[in-house]
Amino acid sequence: MTQGRLAGRVALVTGGASGIGRAIVARFAREGAVVVIADVTTQVREGGVPTHEWLAGEGRPVERLTCDVSREEECEAAVAHTVARHGRLDVLVNDAAIGLGKPLLETSRAEWERVLAVNLTGVFLMCRAAVRRMIAQEPRGEVRGRIVNISSQHGMVCAPEDIAYGTSKAGVVYLTRQIAVDYAARGIVCNAVAPGKILTGKTGRAIEPRWLEYSRRRTPWPRLGRPEDVAGAALFLASDDASYVTGENLLVDGGWMAF
Repeated sequence: MTQGRLAGRVALVTGGASGIGRAIVARFAREGAVVVIADVTTQVREGGVPTHEWLAGEGRPVERLTCDVSREEECEAAVAHTVARHGRLDVLVNDAAIGLGKPLLETSRAEWERVLAVNLTGVFLMCRAAVRRMIAQEPRGEVRGRIVNISSQHGMVCAPEDIAYGTSKAGVVYLTRQIAVDYAARGIVCNAVAPGKILTGKTGRAIEPRWLEYSRRRTPWPRLGRPEDVAGAALFLASDDASYVTGENLLVDGGWMAF
């Protein structure tokens, strides 16, 4: 039986209950990783049984932890538990995020701070906890640990009527590069995946006709994205195939940013 590309690796995925995170968890588990989901909920936004139950039914058990990434102590605990239970942490995927869907003049300070607390500070807290552990463990080849942050094309161009979300994702792109440079010499690979419009099962603003039409106009590829498209890119960055790729923000956008 052929081993998967992540055989024997330990991965911690935030926001793994639904959408892109769920697809990443499934792809990693099918590629042989030991996967721990860190999320505030087990509810699947797009419907279906919880991710850990679904994969257990396939004979691919994954573990789940309750974790609010905006809370420092919960980030530290998630990483500590993973290392204590499985001996090391090879891959951290930061997918947990929230949106707001409001322009500047309609965004309260509390709303602004909540979005940044989850989308940007949460990535900072998880990266800090993970890198602290990763640099202390034995390397696999040249690499002690890998981080894959989920950013967005809206971290590079404006997020229409969603200033907090776009700003937070721009911060994730910068944070990714900074960690990559600061810790390359200590064996840490840090990259991001920037999805375009991905149909994840979100309701409300995400599937309003005007925004779907806007996304279709901006996307040269003849369909919008699927969570599995992002999962494939995350797998590449989490695998040994990406050992000399670090500090990058890999677009998975159907050509959006080339248009």
